[in-house]
Amino acid sequence: MAGWYAVDFDGTLAVYHGWKGPGIEVMGEPVPVMLARVKRWLAAGHEVRIFTARASVPEQIPPVEAWCEKYLGRKLPVTNVKDFGMIELWDDRAVQVIPNTGEPADQSRA
Repeated sequence: MAGWYAVDFDGTLAVYHGWKGPGIEVMGEPVPVMLARVKRWLAAGHEVRIFTARASVPEQIPPVEAWCEKYLGRKLPVTNVKDFGMIELWDDRAVQVIPNTGEPADQSRA
């Protein structure tokens, strides 16, 4: 399947305990399960992009790229823009909705 996986940064790929600034020195350590998942996708040849609000400030993109290089061994594209190629979004704030209904897929949500 062509396309790309979107992975949120703070709270999904990197541990997040509130805003401490844009630099790599204050970014959280990797979330082990998510880091392993991203590494598996990359090893399988899948495209992965970091999907983060940080990308709305261009100066905050290089520290995220540096974090990826440190923990994943390569820079990943960093964006805050969806397109038709996005396969899935992995995010700590997203709520999945049943298509065309407006209803949450997880019925425990209001």
